[in-house]
Order: sequence, then C-alpha cells, then structure tokens
Amino acid sequence: MKVIYELSPSQIEDLFELYKKEWWTSNRTLDETLQCVHGSQLCIGIVDEHDVLIGFTRVITDFTFKALIFDVIVAESSRKLGLGNKLIELVKNHPKLGSVKHFELYCLPELEQFYEHNGFSSDVGGIRLMRLKNA
Repeated sequence: MKVIYELSPSQIEDLFELYKKEWWTSNRTLDETLQCVHGSQLCIGIVDEHDVLIGFTRVITDFTFKALIFDVIVAESSRKLGLGNKLIELVKNHPKLGSVKHFELYCLPELEQFYEHNGFSSDVGGIRLMRLKNA
C-alpha cells in the first residue's frame, strides 16, 4: 500500500466506484466526483500494489482556523486493516495543516466511537449544524 496526494484519472474513477457503494455518496456522478476532488485543498488516497484506490479522504480548509474533513472512505475489501485510522492520522499530521486550530467532520452516531478513538469530540460548545438547501 502507498499513500498518494494526487489522484490520477483512473483513481478518480476508482473513487467514484467507492462512492457508488455507500449510501451517503451513492448518488454522486463521475463529474461531481471530479469536481469535489479538484475543489478540495487536500486529498489523501491509499492505493494497493496495482495503484487502485482503496482509501480516500479530502479536506477543505483555510489553513488557519478550520479544516473540515470529508469522505473518509475505505473499500469494503480493505476494511479492518486500520486504513481509516491511517487516513485520519495523515490529515492530522499533514505539514500544510500544522497550524490549523480545529479539525472538524460530520459523522453518523454509529461512527462516533471511531472518531473519538482518533481524538475527536462531540463537545463543541453547543454549536449546531445548520443547512440551507440550494434548490
């Protein structure tokens, strides 16, 4: 396995295939996948010995106050190998994010324990997530 910070066109297609298998990303198109990869300040991938993408996450950040982590995803066949933990560690220890004050993410309740194990807390001082849907 190897860590990469730039995805080739075929690895973006691999990411799209990973997205299609998860309920939270299954409606994304290949074009949207390409746009979100290119619109993120930092992308981290893990590839297998054939350069096939098996793990991925991306970050949107101002490099000072906030780094919002998105799309922590590991191929089903590569789960239980610690790759999710590895992706989070790579984000937290990335040199470009060294001065960021807060790493934040969204997660389902059943994933809270995983993220707590990686140092995250749901105690954010009473802050609530709000959303405006763009029609």
